[in-house]
This record gives sequence, structure tokens and C-alpha cells, in this order.
Amino acid sequence: MVLLALMQANSAVLDIEANCAAVESAARDAAAAGASLMVTPELFPVGYAPRQLRAGLDPALLPGIREAMAGIARRHRIGLVYSIPALAPDADWNITSTLLDAEGNTLLEYAKVHLFGEDERAVFVPGAERPAVVDFNGIRTSMVICYDVEFPEAVRAAATAGAELLLVPTALAHGFESVPQVLLRARALESQVSIAYANHSGEEDGCRFLGGSVIAGPDGALLAAAGEGPQLLLAEVDAESAARARAAVPYLEERRPDLYRSWDS
Repeated sequence: MVLLALMQANSAVLDIEANCAAVESAARDAAAAGASLMVTPELFPVGYAPRQLRAGLDPALLPGIREAMAGIARRHRIGLVYSIPALAPDADWNITSTLLDAEGNTLLEYAKVHLFGEDERAVFVPGAERPAVVDFNGIRTSMVICYDVEFPEAVRAAATAGAELLLVPTALAHGFESVPQVLLRARALESQVSIAYANHSGEEDGCRFLGGSVIAGPDGALLAAAGEGPQLLLAEVDAESAARARAAVPYLEERRPDLYRSWDS
């Protein structure tokens, strides 16, 4: 059993010091509550404002943000998921997320595959790597970012690679309430994984965020849900819950991918 924490908060665009301090405070509270892992929202250390980031963020600052996040994990003895821009091999930028263990070691990295909207596509390039899976405190764990989770193929790719828990930093605006309220639970159910979805609150660069962070179980059950404002959301995730769901209804075993490919052709 893992006690999972989601940080839902308002980020200050390009105020890295303030944002890192907010992560530290939330990590301290999450660790005090007994959580072994905390997920933060998409691009939280720098703020969600793609065009401002490209114009005003010095890439030389990114290693320092990584060091700061690792230090927070070490100081509070808590696993941590954070999301920042990263330089792609061709000097373009990806949106990435990183999973750290409680000693600040990197366990998993991921680059967002599905970019959302004109601003993201103007600033970032999409990743192409399948979500990888690692063991975190006895639970097979994977990551995607925000819009990725709205594609069943991305979640199913993680599940078929062995994931039992999917961690999702996000930046979801008002007007998309059906994503956390309906779609996330359906994704968890159809791929039989627990999903933890951590969103911003408040307003950044003219975007009003929904909040509404959720944790859903592999049977589609709602384990925890946040309101609109800042909140530290907590829920227990059972390492055996995915196995129980898959034994009851073997969706993954009974897929017919060869047939589906013939339909596409």
C-alpha cells in the first residue's frame, strides 16, 4: 500500500524560487501525513505559460531546478514527480516529467507525446518514446503528461508494459470538467491502472485552471478528488488492486491487436 499525495496549487510564471518553495512546503506536509510519493502539476516549477517560457526562460537554469527538486525529495524522504521543459536533441524543447525516489535519484523520465493547442505546438516538440515502467515501492509505475492521458493508446501502452499506477502532471483549464470527472475514471477502468492526475489551480498567464485533481482506482472508483482551490490530495493506492481488477475482467489478456491493426488498414 502506498499513500499518494497530489499537489494542486497556483504557480507563478517564471518565479522559480517561489515555485520551488511551494513544492518544498507541499512535500513537507505530504511527508508529515505519511505519503511516500507526491505528484506536482505540469511545468509547475516554471509556471504554465509556453510562449513566456520560450521568451524568458534561460535553459541554463534547468539543471538547477532538477537539483532543487532532488534536494526536496531527499530532505523530506519522499518520492517526487515534477515537470519542466527540457532540451531535445535538435535544440528544440520538450515538456517532460521526472520521477524521483526518496533519495532524489531519477527513476523515470518521460517527454510529452501529445501537445495541446497552438501555444504548446509553437514552443515545444512532441516526444515519441513509449511510457516506460519502473518499480516504485512495490508498485509498477509509469507516467504520461496532461493531454496524453486523453488518448486511450497512451494509457494502454503503459498498462501493457506492466504499469499498475500511472502518474499524470497536468495543466487543465476550466471548460474541460469532463476530463477529470469522466475520462480519467474511464481510462483507469479500461486499462485497469490507478491514475493520479495533479492539476494547477488559480490563474497563470491569463489561463484559469480547473483544479479538480483526481486519483482513480483500476476499477474506475474515485479514490480522491480536489475542488478548485489549492489542496494537498491524499489517497492510498493498493499494489494488488490492479491484479484484482485484471483477474475479475481480463481486458488486457483478451485484446486482439492484430485484428485492430487490420481494421486500421
